[in-house]
Amino acid sequence: MAEKPPRHPWWRTLLRWSLFLGLLVANGALAAVALGWAWLSHDLPSVETLAAYRPPVLSEIASSDGQVVGELFEERRRVVPYDRIPRRVVQAFLAAEDKNFFRHHGVDWAGTLRAGVNTYVRKRKVQGGSTITQQTAKALLVSSEGFAEGTRKNLRRKAREAILAARLERAFGKEELLWLYLNGVYLGHHSYGIESASENYFRKSVEELSLADAALLAGLPQAPSRYSPVLHPDEARQRRGYVLRRMQEDGAITEEERRAADASPVRVHAIDDPFREVSPFYAEAVRRRLVERYGNERVLRDGLRVEAAMDLDEQRAAQQAMLSGLLDVDRRQGFWGPLAHVEGPEQEALRARLARAWPAGALRPGDFAVGIVTAVNDAAGQVRVEVGGEVGVLPVAGMRWARTPNPSVHWEYAMIQRPSTALRAGDVVVVRRVEREELVAREKQRPGGRPTDVPEAPLLLALEQEPRLQGALVAVDPGTGYVAAMVGGYDFEASEFNRAFQACRQPGSAFKPVLYSAAIEKLGFTPSTLLTDAPVVFRDSERSWKPQNYGEDFQGEVPLRRAVISSMNIPAVKTAEMLSRKMGPDFLGQWAASLGLGTPVKAELGSALGSSCTHLIDLVEVYAVLERLGTRRPSFLVKRVLDRDGRILEDRIAPTDPWVPLSERLAGAYAEVREEPPRVVDARAAFILQRLMQEVASVGTGAQAARLGKPVAGKTGTTNDSFDTWFLGYTVDRVAGVWLGFDRNEQPLGRAETGGKAALPIWLAFMQAALRDRPQPEFPVPEGISFVRVNPETGEAVPPFAPGVIEPYLEGTGPDAVEAGRPGNRPVDMRDLFSQ
Repeated sequence: MAEKPPRHPWWRTLLRWSLFLGLLVANGALAAVALGWAWLSHDLPSVETLAAYRPPVLSEIASSDGQVVGELFEERRRVVPYDRIPRRVVQAFLAAEDKNFFRHHGVDWAGTLRAGVNTYVRKRKVQGGSTITQQTAKALLVSSEGFAEGTRKNLRRKAREAILAARLERAFGKEELLWLYLNGVYLGHHSYGIESASENYFRKSVEELSLADAALLAGLPQAPSRYSPVLHPDEARQRRGYVLRRMQEDGAITEEERRAADASPVRVHAIDDPFREVSPFYAEAVRRRLVERYGNERVLRDGLRVEAAMDLDEQRAAQQAMLSGLLDVDRRQGFWGPLAHVEGPEQEALRARLARAWPAGALRPGDFAVGIVTAVNDAAGQVRVEVGGEVGVLPVAGMRWARTPNPSVHWEYAMIQRPSTALRAGDVVVVRRVEREELVAREKQRPGGRPTDVPEAPLLLALEQEPRLQGALVAVDPGTGYVAAMVGGYDFEASEFNRAFQACRQPGSAFKPVLYSAAIEKLGFTPSTLLTDAPVVFRDSERSWKPQNYGEDFQGEVPLRRAVISSMNIPAVKTAEMLSRKMGPDFLGQWAASLGLGTPVKAELGSALGSSCTHLIDLVEVYAVLERLGTRRPSFLVKRVLDRDGRILEDRIAPTDPWVPLSERLAGAYAEVREEPPRVVDARAAFILQRLMQEVASVGTGAQAARLGKPVAGKTGTTNDSFDTWFLGYTVDRVAGVWLGFDRNEQPLGRAETGGKAALPIWLAFMQAALRDRPQPEFPVPEGISFVRVNPETGEAVPPFAPGVIEPYLEGTGPDAVEAGRPGNRPVDMRDLFSQ
């Protein structure tokens, strides 16, 4: 019988099982920790070297002279080297945010525990315990994961922040971590980093910050909105005092320095938005082009340096000319009515708001304001208007234009005589403070006007209104293709629709240079070519129509010169018919496209009168082709784009650009030699048409352009019922075009509002400012041109010293002078061309 093995004591069995279970639990815990660590650290941003630190930085749009006209960003940040950050700035942030920064290893466990107890156990106000390293980690999380996820208030996010902080401490030295932090910390009002905040609040670089400035900025990270010096200056000052006391306690400053800084007032600038404040339509057009080429993410995050073709002085002149011109033409349409009508408590509430906006004495001559009509006196011809804290006088002389809109009535014959025609007590209106001399001058210019109707008053006002009319202006340097100025509408805030680039409108007679350039080159037209201006009915696209001239009269046989100068419609349609017969029905559209029109031209005779819509920028490019005597060069908004490291991404620098170094201009000249612009019109044909357009701008429908006092060629354009009015014109240095009209054609412009009356004054005001002190030479004459003095009514040559006008002709095609006993050569007759 086998002997039984001895039984182990029970406690040994229990110990063995306890050890086994303990190891099992420990391994499980380790596995759980490992899995949790992997889960928490998954997809954490990797920043292993300073060279790998590529935070989002803003992209800048600059004008030709280097002025910032637009900023594009997700986070408005400029990265500044650590050695440019003053010691006082570093000390201020350490005192405010992390006095133990140089002693901990990324996480202040005591501070974190204290904050956790106060937040989750004692249920007090949420309290932070983050070190500067943790805040840097948080900024990296926000950049990589987005603001919502990177700032989520939960334990997982705090754990990920702590893990990343530990990695940062291992990867970088303390000064490197400070550099990361000071370039990443959010300081309110789109300011990321110390340099961006210095510019935003103080218009300074970080090196120029005073002790008070540094302490104010150092107080912002905890609550940028609550301590905003723009919105809450008192709270910002209290927070700045706290930072200064901490700095003194840490021995960074003396008591005298603290008191001096604490006593200084909080002075900050209003936050600029150059994109919307300088030239929003131009900046937005540049932004769209950049997004198309580089993608939205790169534009907003990669710190592109965009050098626009804009001339900032010309851009400002364009905006001023457009604003003034739009207001003038809109007033001629009549009064659209008050902004509102208020009574009782509503009026009292509005009065209080207006008093805050325009306190007594705030209005200067020329300033606009909103006021409440308090009394209307027809007998005195005056309206009392309360503007903020004072009451002004609005005489009838300052509101005679305020008739009920009626486009069938000429505005000069419909001026009001009694203020009650337009206003009543309680109306809310836009007014402008004026000097008495301005209103007296208005009355003197008005037929039957009485300057005595303008009273003496401490605060004299004129009625204004927000225009419903819209307009656009584009100016191009024909030599370089630079778009020097561009306005896309009255108010970018109200509508971002760019009427210079996006609105397709009928050009009316502004299209005729396209037509006649083809006729001169392809049909041999000369200034003396006879065209018939007589009633005619055309059958086009299975419909019959009868074109009319603007004046609804007919001149019989007229030379081309007169047809162009007077912008006659019937000769233009007959010329289009000629081209269609000789060159084919689609020829005019093909010719227009070769000159630069990007929209199709309908294959119908009405296209001769501008019935096919086009964009203003395209029409300006066509006129630039004529200015260059037939060569086509694309216009562009952007001269050059550089990335954040200074590498050139695209370059269109012109050899004549005065704002760039000589080496870059030489490179531009070399590129231009290699890529000679294509010729689309014979130089002689372009010059002949240009000479006719010079006469349009001196004695024709655009004669007001002669007030520029420089050689000008141009053309007016007015569509049926004046829904669209245009003027396009150029000198040797500038090609500019203006369009005016209503967006939706809810009504035509007022009677007699033509391109020469409505659009040309804006063009003239702009060109006078743009070309001030810039002499413009005569247009160059190409080879193969001869000049002949002709009778302006018949186109026939006249003997030497006889009255007449000098016109250009291709050599050998000009009419002979008429001598006694021998008739000269008959000018080319359109009927001859039909018979060929």
